[in-house]
Amino acid sequence: MKLYELAHVLRSKNSGPFAVTLDILFDNEAAYHRVLASGAVTKKSVAALYRIPETRITDFAAYDAGLGIKITYLRDTPSGTVGDRDVYGAQQHAPLMDIEIP
Repeated sequence: MKLYELAHVLRSKNSGPFAVTLDILFDNEAAYHRVLASGAVTKKSVAALYRIPETRITDFAAYDAGLGIKITYLRDTPSGTVGDRDVYGAQQHAPLMDIEIP
């Protein structure tokens, strides 16, 4: 199963001008715990998926009470500067969609 089939919300947004936050939110505990237990969504796997060093991921947190996973990574280019292709960081969640969850 793909992550997008289990998650209720996959989104990205700016976390200030120098970082992007990825949110993976679930509408039920079973899906949330399945994804966590699978080991498919980790700091290491996200770094590989986004082709960035793990050191650029500044936050990786699973929040049980909110049934969500929040990942923040440093941008290559500050938001709104020359060369920035996504000023709001709103299109950066797409690679997460196809993560295979056993």
